[in-house]
Amino acid sequence: MLAQNTDNLAQASNTWLKSYYFVRFAVSAAWVALAFTVAKTMPPLAAIMLVAYPAWDALANFVDAQRTGGMSRNKSQLLNFVISVLATLAVAIALTNSMNAVLAVYGVWAVLSGLFQLTTAVRRWKTSGAQWAMILSGAQSALAGIFFVKMAGGVEDIGITNVAPYAAFGAFYFLVSAVWLTVSDILRKAPRIAS
Repeated sequence: MLAQNTDNLAQASNTWLKSYYFVRFAVSAAWVALAFTVAKTMPPLAAIMLVAYPAWDALANFVDAQRTGGMSRNKSQLLNFVISVLATLAVAIALTNSMNAVLAVYGVWAVLSGLFQLTTAVRRWKTSGAQWAMILSGAQSALAGIFFVKMAGGVEDIGITNVAPYAAFGAFYFLVSAVWLTVSDILRKAPRIAS
């Protein structure tokens, strides 16, 4: 009975995560498409999008944590939520200075949020599949953040298209996780259907 309850909880968690990962993919993919097309020639839109990206991450972490036991049970997501809210405010302020300052903020945020994402994925490893992709995503985010901070100290022109590849990799990892969970569910149900 206990094993069945555990299986049901894992199934419910995976159902939520599939939807969550697909939504995260769709939003990130749309953001990247806009960044590489319209926003790169429209600074006001680019500014709005640069503020909106960490704000969206904060909201997504908050909703995910609430759906999976609340903030008190998901400390890494609580910290990710807090750092993303702070990053949203910092990006808005940095936009009044320079794009180099914005990229530096993105760099610090990417490092911290990547480490918190990695921590969340490790915690979920036993109960949910596809966490290897989230672990890779978190690690890559942290590395990209270091690169952003270094680039921010340079002299080259910086724009939204410097951030877009980071968001594109995030979208890719969310898609891989969603598809992996979907295929895993189909394979798990297949023997039951056959029998």
